[in-house]
Amino acid sequence: MTLPFSPYQEIVEIAMRFAPGDGEFSTAIGNLHISRRSKPSDPLHSSYRPCFAFVLQGAKSLQLGTEQISYGTGDYLLTSLDLPVAWRVTEASPEVPHLCLGLAIDSEKLLELLSRIDIPRPASHTDGQRGMVVNVAPPELMDAAVRLLRLLDRPGDIPAMAPLIEQEILYRVLTGPHGARLINIATADSHSNRIARAVAWLKENFARPLRIEDLAERVNMSVSSFHHHFKSVTAMTPVQYQKQLRLHEARRLMLVERLDAGTAGHCVGYQSPSQFSREYSRLYGASPARDVDGVREIIAAEGAGVGAAAGQPLKDV
Repeated sequence: MTLPFSPYQEIVEIAMRFAPGDGEFSTAIGNLHISRRSKPSDPLHSSYRPCFAFVLQGAKSLQLGTEQISYGTGDYLLTSLDLPVAWRVTEASPEVPHLCLGLAIDSEKLLELLSRIDIPRPASHTDGQRGMVVNVAPPELMDAAVRLLRLLDRPGDIPAMAPLIEQEILYRVLTGPHGARLINIATADSHSNRIARAVAWLKENFARPLRIEDLAERVNMSVSSFHHHFKSVTAMTPVQYQKQLRLHEARRLMLVERLDAGTAGHCVGYQSPSQFSREYSRLYGASPARDVDGVREIIAAEGAGVGAAAGQPLKDV
């Protein structure tokens, strides 16, 4: 390995230069972005796509359904399918900001890698495990992350070297203690793959009425098996998952598109304004009007991006 004497010092120094302030920063490496926060935050709602997220400094917590997930310096979060969450930074300061690098997982690259390497099929009991998990990054994974960030200072090397290092990171994750979760999602006849297909359908059709029987049939599962495995993977029922998608989008429409609450609720599938207001208040802790006004005050005071405050980006890590 090529680990320097103090790998965290080097990787933090690089991350700080390419994330010069608070927020989410894209990089010249297409799938790689860096998150920086200089103080603890209130809960923010967004959706996490499949990704490898590595904490360089500070700590963060997530709420997935009713489950709390915490991770800090040296930990990585593996997300194997699209999941709506509430997250907050728990440890950060101007002197030691929270820093996290996120690498999106490309399903085509995952399948291509799996076709070339001999990884034993996971045991059946690992199918249907939670789609989000935290683990300590081993030295081999840390080494690859350092080398990937070094490429930001050598942009001419990125086209040739970044795909190789990204593949190495994916390989280390696949062969790590929780790689079975990714393998199951990618395996066509697994329950996890069927749940991933159901999640993809829900994301495209969240405003439509949901009949569990139809969705279970769509992914070739019995209703009871579908319910069981959906909750095992997402920590939510299908109805709860759909509800979060609807409310996240309604909030985005009010903040970004400036729609009123009634119109936003109708756009995401609510027929009853009172039901929309009740469920919105339950999730966000305030009525639609009060919540939106509060977010706009935060934006004005801190100069935050409206999209970020709305939970619009799917790149948060």
